[in-house]
Amino acid sequence: MMRLPTILLTGKHGQVGFELQRSLSVVGRVVAVDRDDCDLTDQAAIAQLLKYVGPDVIINPAAHTAVDRAESEIELATQINVHAPTTMAHWATVNKALLIHYSTDYVFDGKKDGWYSEESPPNPQSIYGKTKLAGENAIRASGCQHLILRTSWVYGAHGSNFLKTMLRLMKEREVLSVVADQIGCPTNAELLADITAQLVAQYWQSDDRSAFAFGTYHAVATGETTWYEYAKTINQLASQMGWSLKATSDKIRPIPASAFPAQAPRPLNSRLDTNKLQTTFNIALPTWQQGVAQVLTLLRAGVQE
Repeated sequence: MMRLPTILLTGKHGQVGFELQRSLSVVGRVVAVDRDDCDLTDQAAIAQLLKYVGPDVIINPAAHTAVDRAESEIELATQINVHAPTTMAHWATVNKALLIHYSTDYVFDGKKDGWYSEESPPNPQSIYGKTKLAGENAIRASGCQHLILRTSWVYGAHGSNFLKTMLRLMKEREVLSVVADQIGCPTNAELLADITAQLVAQYWQSDDRSAFAFGTYHAVATGETTWYEYAKTINQLASQMGWSLKATSDKIRPIPASAFPAQAPRPLNSRLDTNKLQTTFNIALPTWQQGVAQVLTLLRAGVQE
């Protein structure tokens, strides 16, 4: 019987890391850590952890994701989003391990018409986007076996996110204003975790791991929407499930992003083309609405952190 891989997972308490602990448990022996176990601003500590665990697969969802704070926390964002994955990549190169790293739609400027493919030229406009792109580039430059998964608009039953914030506000207020001129795709953290587990399984079971389809892939649910339409969908589905909400769908008002000034610019277009992921690995992706309904069902049942 083939032995299972040893998997080192960072950011175990984050939205994606939380779901990864579940999805990876059936494909490998998971060693999950958070900032209390390993400070990702300490490159020596990361190297020591890698040496101690000796993973076959490193999975790194940990990141500095506070987009506005990153504008003033440049050094911290750089340490976590660039230096930490660089250290992991160099270790993976020497030890022939697979590194799976998550990136973001923020590597693009959001000005393109249509969908961004993996070959679309990046042009990040924020410190967050610039550090995430620099992390991507460092991984590629290392020559390690890697999969970089770019995603967007992540939410889940665990942690803080747009869906849970909207639910709370809909219980408290009769009228809400939501941005209507940014387009993207809400992506369930559970979906990302399941995709990752499939990739790990395919890699580990492949006859020639060195010939695996390494590279950069876009990983989001199917479809597109605006934050405004997303909020209306949350409201409609939650109402159907019996949530008691003060706000009704017709009381959600569309506003431009300019009405919500922020330190870091947001991409107006975050649509990521997933054709490469689906065809390369034979992965079928659900609609974003299916993910929203799934998380609302879990929250309604009290399954949350």
